[in-house]
Amino acid sequence: MSAFEPSLSYRRWRHLKDRLAKHGVAIGGVGVIVAITLIFFYLLLVVLPLFKPAEMEAGPSFSLTDAPQAIHYLTVDEYVEVGLAVDEAGRALFFSTADGHPLERIDIELPPGARVTALGKGDPAIEILALGLDNGQVVVVKPVYKISYPDDRRHITPTLEYPLGTDPIDLDEDGAPLRAVALQMGEEQATLAAVGESGQVFVANLAIEESFLGEGFSFEQENTVIEPDLDDIRYLLVSGPQTELYLANGDGNALLYDLRDPTEPELLQRLDLTPPGVRLTSLRFLTGSVSLMVGDSRGHIAQWFPVNERGRPRLVHVREFAEQDAAITDIAPEHGRRGFVAADAKGRLGVYYTTSERLLALAPVTDVPVAKVAVSPRADAALVLDAQGRLHVFRIHNEHPEISFKSLWGKVWYEGYSEPAHLWQSSAATTDFEPKFSLTPLALGTLKAAFYAMLVAVPLAIMGAIYTAYFMSPGLRRVVKPTIEIMEALPTVILGFLAGLWLAPYVEAHLPGIFASLLILPAGVLLFAYLWQRLPRTLRAHVPDGWEPLLLLPVLAALTALAMWLSYPMEELFFEGDMRNWLANDLGIPFDQRNAIVVGLAMGFAVIPTIFSITEDAIFQVPKHLTFGSLALGATPWQTLTRVVILTASPGIFSAVMIGLGRAVGETMIVLMATGNTPVMDWSPFQGMRTLSANIAVEMPESEVDSTHYRVLFLAALVLFLFTFAVNTAAEMVRQRLRKKYSSL
Repeated sequence: MSAFEPSLSYRRWRHLKDRLAKHGVAIGGVGVIVAITLIFFYLLLVVLPLFKPAEMEAGPSFSLTDAPQAIHYLTVDEYVEVGLAVDEAGRALFFSTADGHPLERIDIELPPGARVTALGKGDPAIEILALGLDNGQVVVVKPVYKISYPDDRRHITPTLEYPLGTDPIDLDEDGAPLRAVALQMGEEQATLAAVGESGQVFVANLAIEESFLGEGFSFEQENTVIEPDLDDIRYLLVSGPQTELYLANGDGNALLYDLRDPTEPELLQRLDLTPPGVRLTSLRFLTGSVSLMVGDSRGHIAQWFPVNERGRPRLVHVREFAEQDAAITDIAPEHGRRGFVAADAKGRLGVYYTTSERLLALAPVTDVPVAKVAVSPRADAALVLDAQGRLHVFRIHNEHPEISFKSLWGKVWYEGYSEPAHLWQSSAATTDFEPKFSLTPLALGTLKAAFYAMLVAVPLAIMGAIYTAYFMSPGLRRVVKPTIEIMEALPTVILGFLAGLWLAPYVEAHLPGIFASLLILPAGVLLFAYLWQRLPRTLRAHVPDGWEPLLLLPVLAALTALAMWLSYPMEELFFEGDMRNWLANDLGIPFDQRNAIVVGLAMGFAVIPTIFSITEDAIFQVPKHLTFGSLALGATPWQTLTRVVILTASPGIFSAVMIGLGRAVGETMIVLMATGNTPVMDWSPFQGMRTLSANIAVEMPESEVDSTHYRVLFLAALVLFLFTFAVNTAAEMVRQRLRKKYSSL
């Protein structure tokens, strides 16, 4: 055996190591694929319940043993254990929802001989009732459910309270019956309205004052009479802020009055809530008492709400639901969300949500028309009264009604806004707030941040890599390349900190200089290069080939200092001393201190090392025989670079750009600290943004597990995952095509 021939044991050991390496790499690759697949399915598992339709489950069905007379009001407590029916005799019957047996019967304190002729409800979340009587008076009551836990078992004791006292409130001084009544009540003010027999509308403004010791209250009443030009008024509503009064008749003709000055109501608008020939069959407020839900004889349900127009409210038609084909007999809003249930003359019950514009469920309840329906405070059950006086309990499973494709990606018209918009606002300080879960501004913010970062990083990184790999001297390259690559190890939280606290105020203070540097730096470098070429050859020979960039460092520093020094004179000369105000006032372009310019500079700095390193390696690894062959055939170094080197290295350059884009899209800390985190739909470089990744980082710690907010954040993560996967897949396909195309060079 030759001295150079390896031994048998050595060959076996080498073969074993090769096999171990082969299988180790294979196992690692498969493990990465499995991990990514598991992440995808975990995200999908959390997200899928968002799109699950609502379910309705039939419960007990019974008739009340102590059958009340014509029922004016129906409700149920939050645990769906106790129901309440109020009849025309003023009796409040509390009953068990399990079998209908009576739990408590309370006679409401009415004047002797008075009967209830109308009933009005305040905001669904408050559940205060106004009983209009046949003597022109009103009694206000509130059902209360007192909960105790004897022997560790929940016990509910129902009762009634009188928020405005037990004495009836006079509305119609003539003592005629009231045909319709409406109520809204706050801590310091209440508004009562009623329609009398003659068609007059009586409005009472009650200023509530608590006693000094908090043991009682009193109120001052101020009555106003309206003579509306509307026949047969059947529907009467007062808005939640107690600033609007709505009147409507069975033909759908409606009047809107301004109650901001209750002593002089002003007619603001006449309108038709239904098309000609279509009857108005139900009119209710959504929770918050702003949006009107209009049910008609066709089975359609329309949503209207006031929009501020020149300081005055104007009722507008927002959306319509046309899934039911029988007259809508009653509408019951949810207490805490913008959803509602609607019953029709065919005995069916539909579950809807307004802002997602979805019919969530539609199920038959009974074979006869539904008379009244009530929704539990937790929106997990409905209590239905049919035309034969029989009650039906239905359980509702409806966890995430706010979500639909349109609410996530389309424009949605929210209450209080003058037009549809893409909005993300997951929480607020008010209890009547409606969450807004549009992912469009977050996706746009992600693309915007990546765009401006790549706008800064791509030209600098690629041009720098080309020069470093092709023109720079080997000695200088051995210093420059590791220095730039080590920048990639710099924590992005440091970059975000510096960008938010130092760079953003500096850019704002030197805005003209920032834009001037885009002209001064290129012009100055070209001028320096021209002057350098005009110097005597003997003088230029003192600088070795490939070391010229060191001469540019002081030049660039001086040019940058010049641009910043010129910032204040230019601002005084061209922008009246304040470019920010000039942009906002003269051009109508708002300016945020933490904006896309700051993000582009900071995140571009973070992305440059990635793109530079991969691009430089791709160019440097172009086979030397291609370069030498091109030069030997008479091509200049520049021609060789553009027609041979870059084309051969194009797959690697493209990969570098795509990896840099992926880094920019997924970046969190820089955009979190340097953007202002404002989810706006604006490509302006002077505006901030909020990205998908930053939104997840900000809101995930405060979201309730398994809530709609929580699952939507996981949906944002899934969108980011799929976007990155799609971009990387497309990039790999393009890279392979480029590699195949230029492999013959």
